[in-house]
Amino acid sequence: MANAYLQGVEISASQFLDIFHHYDNDGNGYIEGKELQNFIKELQQARKQAGLELTDQMRAFVEEYEKNADGKIDIIELVQILPTEENFLLFFRQQLKSCTEFMEAWRNYDADHSGYIEADELKNFLRDLLQRAKKPYDEKKLEEYTLTTVGGLKMLSIANKLNPLFLNRLLPDQENFLLKFQGVKMARKEFNKIFELYDKDRNGYMDENELDALLKGLCEKNKKVLEVSKIPIYKKAIMALSDGGKLYRTELALVLCEDM
Repeated sequence: MANAYLQGVEISASQFLDIFHHYDNDGNGYIEGKELQNFIKELQQARKQAGLELTDQMRAFVEEYEKNADGKIDIIELVQILPTEENFLLFFRQQLKSCTEFMEAWRNYDADHSGYIEADELKNFLRDLLQRAKKPYDEKKLEEYTLTTVGGLKMLSIANKLNPLFLNRLLPDQENFLLKFQGVKMARKEFNKIFELYDKDRNGYMDENELDALLKGLCEKNKKVLEVSKIPIYKKAIMALSDGGKLYRTELALVLCEDM
């Protein structure tokens, strides 16, 4: 079935997910190794059988793979290779162009500070984005966007709960500061010590000045991962999770704690 979908001039959102899950045999969220080798072989065969040339994106991808056979692709890279009809995986990336915008949007839907939104609440999250973008849609299209997003990220979700680290995978890498912080995450016990160290007035939350001091300390300790010059960007994005300028432990844990 996946081979037949690859022959299409345009691939629907549901077909795209079927293709991804078909080749991601081990379900780890990547097409790699033998999986990737099979995908490229069958992609070339399918396009030839359909009388279609490889697109520029496909050709560039195949050429890159031939240079580096150890490569791997995730769902976002695949959606840029295949001729997929507009779906929320791309719409999300177009509308939330920065991590700060993403955090602000997320904050509205994590009102209980749990660090998660339920998958069934995702529809309202997407509806607001569509309305903000003044993009025409009907309930059927909204349902499709919701199913595409949940389906595309289900290998990353926990018990039908989504946290921002899962959805932020859709952001462009250059805008995605959370990827940087993946390299400095710490165990819960260490995180609690750090929080209490920088929460100088012991009021249970950090303000901008306290967060600034924490970020400077992290940058000094992790120079190969974090950049001091980007502290204002990190701070602005993280404070977007705050409640009226109060950054509570739970919100900061989303960024710095590895066992959320």
